Amino acid sequence: MVKRYLTENHIPFEEINIDEQPEAVASLKAQGFRSVPVITSAEKELTIVGFRPDQLKQLAS
Repeated sequence: MVKRYLTENHIPFEEINIDEQPEAVASLKAQGFRSVPVITSAEKELTIVGFRPDQLKQLAS
């Protein structure tokens, strides 16, 4: 749902698939995350966990 939202709202993103890149799981766990998806935006210093349309809107601005 997150990928669809980002695509439909023309928000560019880079996907890291934890099934294809299992080393990413260790990185997420080290940062304290216990669920996916985790969306981060360095420019806006924003991290969103899960499908949160209300927060994803901030990425479009």
